[in-house]
Amino acid sequence: MIRSFLTVSTGTLASRLLGFARDSLIAALLGTGAVADAFLAAFQLVNVVRRLLSEGALNAALIPAWLRVRDRDGEAVAAAFAGRVLGSVSAGLIAISIVIALLMPLIIMIIAPGFVGSASLDLAVQNARLMLPYLAFAGPVTVLMGLLNAQGRFALTAFSPLLFNIALIAAITTLLLWHVDATVAAWILAASVGIAGLLQLLMLLSQRSARLATPLRVSFDKDMRGFFAKAIPGMIASSGPQWLMVAGAIIASATPAAVSWLYFANRLIELPLGIVGVAMGTVLVPELTRAARSGDRDAVAHVESRALELATGLALPATLGLIVLAEPIVRLLFEHGAFGAEDSAATARALMWLALGLPAHVLIKALSPAYFARSDTMTPLLATAKGFVVAVALAILLGHFFGASGIAASIAAGAWSSAISLLRKGTREFGFSVDAAARKRLPRIVLAALAMGGLLWLTAGLLPSQAHGLIRFIALGSQIAAGIVVYGLLLQILRVASWREAAGAFKRPAQPDPGA
Repeated sequence: MIRSFLTVSTGTLASRLLGFARDSLIAALLGTGAVADAFLAAFQLVNVVRRLLSEGALNAALIPAWLRVRDRDGEAVAAAFAGRVLGSVSAGLIAISIVIALLMPLIIMIIAPGFVGSASLDLAVQNARLMLPYLAFAGPVTVLMGLLNAQGRFALTAFSPLLFNIALIAAITTLLLWHVDATVAAWILAASVGIAGLLQLLMLLSQRSARLATPLRVSFDKDMRGFFAKAIPGMIASSGPQWLMVAGAIIASATPAAVSWLYFANRLIELPLGIVGVAMGTVLVPELTRAARSGDRDAVAHVESRALELATGLALPATLGLIVLAEPIVRLLFEHGAFGAEDSAATARALMWLALGLPAHVLIKALSPAYFARSDTMTPLLATAKGFVVAVALAILLGHFFGASGIAASIAAGAWSSAISLLRKGTREFGFSVDAAARKRLPRIVLAALAMGGLLWLTAGLLPSQAHGLIRFIALGSQIAAGIVVYGLLLQILRVASWREAAGAFKRPAQPDPGA
């Protein structure tokens, strides 16, 4: 499991780093004005769909269903089942895209009510419509990735999202060199989103992964209706962080530039969340499904314990690092071109508050697979809905007094509300099994993370704030690298993990699926 986790995490890390490069270029191209707010509101809608469908979300329903059919009826029947899912998802998303295109003005008014009566509304509608073709490609991409993950083939699905960011970076770079008007640049960039989705689909099809879903059919029979009844709640629940950002954007749209500040701050949260959260959704669901179906409580406890250790070990130091180094990170990544010093300060403040919710987001990613493996998608959905309501209610209050920072704090509170709901329900219903090794390691992981955070806080004042960008990059990178090394040494000193074990996780072959 560790090797698969690291494979997915490495691919996600590469994608997120390219995402930073993409967003840094977007900030330089569009800044934080009305055009940027409109584009990012539309792009956030696409990002919700991306998370809703891809990056492990559909695995919650597809993998258990596909494994059950394959083990019961064989490979051919499983391929036919997958073919019906692939055809139905693709056809359904095309129809949904058409409806969304017609209703786009209403949708934008709902997710960004502050745009009503301003030029941002029309700009957001135009940008969102240009991005809609992405949905037609996202459906088949998601199904093919889920089928590959079900067979333990994580490498291709982990690295295929790189194409999305590479295509957008190429488009933004071209626009910057051409010095195109910001409004026209936003339109061209919006149209490039669909092209990026097409490239990702072509990459998967070039590997002949489509043979896992044959024959291709559109069907909404009883089996398909049952599948979608479980899939849709699970997909919505798996996209909890994005729904919370939508909740924040609804309130932030009334304040100029606040949507942009929250968007760029959240992009930094998505790096550690993606590394841990996506890997959790991709790897844990098949592992827990097999363990739960076998009835082996020790196997379930082992998977859940390792997941909790990995989540805590990666999310906690990331949280502390983002809080301590918020401003230098934001300035280095985004303060270019139309993105000024005031934008950096506001984004950094929002980032500090958003970072407080990162452990909750990761905890949700670690807890939700325990429900998905038991074919329970409604409980995570209800927890997500509760967090959304909490975030909106608090954002109305805190946003009025504290602006974007108050909205960011509300998003963090919504995440903790969802996490606590899942923890309480799971403990009451079936109990989360944490083995003795995890009970021994978890306090030591927390201690190591706090020590690393303290070191970063003590040395934060040494960073050169007015130096050349390259010097600031080297200084900040060196400080982060030193923090990682110190954290690793502390984990070894406290006997949480050794360098040999970490290297061995990459070398050991993944355990084959007995039914593959």
